[in-house]
Amino acid sequence: MLNWIYSTLGEAWGPLRLFNSFFFLSGAGFAICALGTWLLLPKLWGLLPTDRGRAFAVNAELSVGKPVSAGLIFVTIFCLACMVFVPLSAKPLLTVPFLLAALMVGYLDDRRGGFSEYQLAIMDAAIAFGAAAVIYGFQPVQIWLPGWKGVLTLAPWISIPMAAGVIWLSINATNCSDGVDGVSGSLSGTAILLLGGLLYTVIGNEAVAGHLNIPLNRDGANWAIMAFLMVGCIAGYLWYNAPPSQVLMGDAGSRPIGLLIGMLVVATNNPLFLLLIGSVLLLNGATGLVKVALMRFFGLKVLSKVRFPLHDHVRKELGWSNSQVLVRFMLLHLGVSALLLLLALKVR
Repeated sequence: MLNWIYSTLGEAWGPLRLFNSFFFLSGAGFAICALGTWLLLPKLWGLLPTDRGRAFAVNAELSVGKPVSAGLIFVTIFCLACMVFVPLSAKPLLTVPFLLAALMVGYLDDRRGGFSEYQLAIMDAAIAFGAAAVIYGFQPVQIWLPGWKGVLTLAPWISIPMAAGVIWLSINATNCSDGVDGVSGSLSGTAILLLGGLLYTVIGNEAVAGHLNIPLNRDGANWAIMAFLMVGCIAGYLWYNAPPSQVLMGDAGSRPIGLLIGMLVVATNNPLFLLLIGSVLLLNGATGLVKVALMRFFGLKVLSKVRFPLHDHVRKELGWSNSQVLVRFMLLHLGVSALLLLLALKVR
């Protein structure tokens, strides 16, 4: 909307040029989302359902009775902010309905006490396929990979299922990582921040992308605006979710956040960025999915002495406190992600 105001009235009043600056839109959007979430969350969380505890989760009783589904509030703020700060003609804006769908699936799961695993898997897959189809638009896609100088051109019947798989994995890895005060929000917020910066300064920048021999995404800056808006919302939420938490994001928050991470990875045209930038998220959450799938469908028992999500293992077996989990996971996340990101960009 702000970009439309510039295009309509920009010639009449010079300062409106700011509304055509991606840097201004990203920064102002981040601040508004953070402030809006910080102000509205405590006023509205009394209307949210409360946590009932989770079977087999370590220290789950500490969360019982706390407001859950905070994502219903801050993801709604995010979607409204997208309509204001993202140019109305931008393709990334077409993914907002899928974020709202993920929000509703998560909220209903929180409120009802849980869909079955298979119901959630099917709903996540439908959302992931829809989002992938919107992003790639049924056109051939150029994929680039670390250590590979050239690009791979994939037909839509290959690229869309591949992108949907990346998005589906991201949704479920982020959801499984939720369970320790501040951890899921901090890890996912950092991943989104890194992806937003990458899309703005490298993949969406024609000069830099050309220098690094990376396929240009002309919507990179628009994706970056959405990334920084969500980071602002997560920052406002983390103010109240820092240990000991006052409110929990629930599936209503973790599923849309995971969806956005997956879509940002798809927008980079490098599916391996989910591994590079979301390494600790995947290690914490997705490894448990792999373990269960191998045991349930193939009868293979692996890592039988490791409890998943990994944050439960280190709390139960190593005696880490919630604060230690948060700080140590964040240190690993920042160090590993930064190193792998630099290697991916330079080693072509």
